Amino acid sequence: MGSLRFPSGPADEQPVSSFGRDDIGWTPIMEEAQRATRVLHPDTLELPRPTHRRIITVANQKGGVGKTTSTVNLAAGLALHGLKVLVIDLDPQGNASTALGVEHRSGVPSVYEVLLGEINVADAAAQSTQSNNLWCVPATIDLAGSEIELVTMVAREGRLKEALNSEAVDQLAPDYVFVDCPPSLGLLTVNALVAAHEVLIPIQCEYYALEGLGQLLRNIELVQSHLNPALWVSTILLTMYDGRTKLADQVTAEVRAHFGDLTLRTVIPRSVKISEAPGFAQTILTYDPGSRGAMSYLDAAREIAERGAERKTA
Repeated sequence: MGSLRFPSGPADEQPVSSFGRDDIGWTPIMEEAQRATRVLHPDTLELPRPTHRRIITVANQKGGVGKTTSTVNLAAGLALHGLKVLVIDLDPQGNASTALGVEHRSGVPSVYEVLLGEINVADAAAQSTQSNNLWCVPATIDLAGSEIELVTMVAREGRLKEALNSEAVDQLAPDYVFVDCPPSLGLLTVNALVAAHEVLIPIQCEYYALEGLGQLLRNIELVQSHLNPALWVSTILLTMYDGRTKLADQVTAEVRAHFGDLTLRTVIPRSVKISEAPGFAQTILTYDPGSRGAMSYLDAAREIAERGAERKTA
């Protein structure tokens, strides 16, 4: 048999004419291993620390666009690189709590008691199993009825803001606070918008994802006008991108044309691995660190951190 020919690197390099077992060169498995190593051992990659605590609400009233998935994976990506991150799970389903490996059965100290003023954020926060730098205030089923209870309270729109401005949060000293919203525009989402400095909107790369986006933006404008003038849409994240379809490219182009530089360069691909990870109480960064999904969320986290640093120095 003739000698095998195998590419040893990028396409513009000359292929190796022959090799033995100890001189294999590039292989797909080797590349996956190297990518996983960069995720699990990120010592060589330092993300800039913000000069002020960034409170980012992840909102979109449409369900299934990747709000919770993006919240936990972006938070994990920042935490893996040495930044302290606090996730507030404001969705009664508690999916963010599940993905971060935090207990959220009924009776556990949660964001419900925080909103009612019974406990502070530090008392409710639990350390995630994903990273020592990652904390989560879980959501329990009790949160489902909280909007009815909040209606009668004074300054009901600012309950979360008051909690996040307390000294208890300073004890945790997070660099980033991510608030995961329910798929609605109710009082819980309003609380999240009032408490935040920035809004991150995940948009699924499908036509229906664009419907209702105008209503969300109008609600953000109302909050800006009456409750939180400092609030602004800082980031648009395209999720569930399927490069095999023309529709995904069309939606991507339309979103970039409308939102311009607010849209991250990184696009999150549609991935079975990303969907599987929460079932094992993990983020994609620990479940399959060498996957395209993990690397995409890591790149998105890097973009968010670098953009924040650029705005502060601009």
